Amino acid sequence: MLAGPRTSLTNLLVHPLAKPALWGLCAVPMVVLIGRALADQLGANPAEALIRETGEWALRWLWACLAITPLRQVLQLPALLRFRRALGVTAFVYGVIHLLAYAGLDQGWQLDAIVKDVLKRNFILVGVLAMLAMTPLALTSFNRAVRALGGRRWQALHRWVYAVAVLVLLHFFWMKSGKNDFGEVAVYGAVLAALLGWRFGRWARTVQ
Repeated sequence: MLAGPRTSLTNLLVHPLAKPALWGLCAVPMVVLIGRALADQLGANPAEALIRETGEWALRWLWACLAITPLRQVLQLPALLRFRRALGVTAFVYGVIHLLAYAGLDQGWQLDAIVKDVLKRNFILVGVLAMLAMTPLALTSFNRAVRALGGRRWQALHRWVYAVAVLVLLHFFWMKSGKNDFGEVAVYGAVLAALLGWRFGRWARTVQ
């Protein structure tokens, strides 16, 4: 990227309103979903639509979080790093809403029914495991946690986000496989493969 446009973009990224604007952007899909629900525009099965769309948005925000570091390197925009934690926390929040929507709207908060369903259906089990693995990452996505853990341990813990992403993709794949719908899975899989490939290439260069 040329120096002039890069400087202008950096100025936008470090503007005091940049982070509030990002939080507002992150809230848009949920606001739209709520509006559609109130207007009875979620289709014949509103519960299924709400569960599906919150899950897909959790995936999208997680992929956006993973893309921050490669974009920062390629575009030479260190200021992008300011937004990585916000995107990760957003992915977690949408994932929690996705899980709660499943537990409440699909299973009626019946714990025994939820446990049986999780153990019976692999894609739900993998989704629950992804959320469990993501929880410590979300809980330590704050400066106080970084100081408490120490930079090296914090970074080691947060590298597990790639394992979480693989679980999320597997959850999405098994969910779509029931309908033989693999188009979106292929797109998200290709993006994740590129992100993982970039990370592996970077690691390989450091050990040479």
